[in-house]
Amino acid sequence: MATFCHRPWIPDLADLAARGPDVAVIGAPFDIATTHRPGARFGPRALRALAYEPGTYHLDLGIEIFDWLDVVDAGDARCPSGQTEASHRNIRTKVGGIAGLGIVPVVIGGDHSITWPAASGVAEAVGWGELGLLHFDAHADTADIIDGNLASHGTPMRRLIESGAVRGRNFVQVGLRGYWPPPDVFAWMRKQDMRWHLMHEVWERGSRAVVTDAIAQAVDGCRALYLSVDIDVLDPGFAPGTGTPEPGGMSPADLLRAVRQIALDTPLVAADIVEVAPPYDHAENTVNNAHRVAMEVFAALAHRRRAAAGGVPDLPGRDPHATR
Repeated sequence: MATFCHRPWIPDLADLAARGPDVAVIGAPFDIATTHRPGARFGPRALRALAYEPGTYHLDLGIEIFDWLDVVDAGDARCPSGQTEASHRNIRTKVGGIAGLGIVPVVIGGDHSITWPAASGVAEAVGWGELGLLHFDAHADTADIIDGNLASHGTPMRRLIESGAVRGRNFVQVGLRGYWPPPDVFAWMRKQDMRWHLMHEVWERGSRAVVTDAIAQAVDGCRALYLSVDIDVLDPGFAPGTGTPEPGGMSPADLLRAVRQIALDTPLVAADIVEVAPPYDHAENTVNNAHRVAMEVFAALAHRRRAAAGGVPDLPGRDPHATR
């Protein structure tokens, strides 16, 4: 059976509690909330089975990831066909249960609507309103309602803020571009004190400067951070396999290093990687980029454990904080 990075398959919560891994990968195969091209329900399967895996030694950090970090595959939240409420409830229960054990859930979607239940479950575990959220995306996903659907993949961030799970002032977005949403949605976002960094700002200032500011904003006054990566934050030349591609996005080099920086420098307690739609992918480009987002999270968390134990990077790596 294909598991994420060939890690042990432990879907039962009691078994996870007994083992106590550092990270649990969870699939959320749900995509009926998409507004354009469906197919992200196949994302978890593709990320487990189709990603090219060149090894587990991270060159920049000089670390054998799984020597320092116990990662398991916790299986999928059950997402019954055509049932949004039941699917979202199951995602929230599974993710929240794992977060409540002190295990970092890394959720692989699925369309972006799954962030609403997943981050809600994490907020219940770490403290309602104590969770910051750093969101990479081409789109703000803060609409009130789309085609009569309050649980669209274009509405989850508004639902999280309205519920109080995440305070607007700790909700930060990076990579927004294109032609949606309109000014009234941004006006609502401003009223919530949300922060955003358009792709044009990333182009002007550089991703490292923008991400440094975004981290400071997201964690200010928070106990924990949730990272949400919509793969369409990448330019579709790098990630064609997604439901709503928008040209002019980030490069993988910038996104992967940004994710690494976030996992190194914040109280990260959960992450999701969403909108990978394999039916539109080419040569597994999208799958491989999404897979590497998870690997950067793993590597950074592994480095933190090693550093806490007094270890140092092996060749050719170096201390990521020594050059800052």
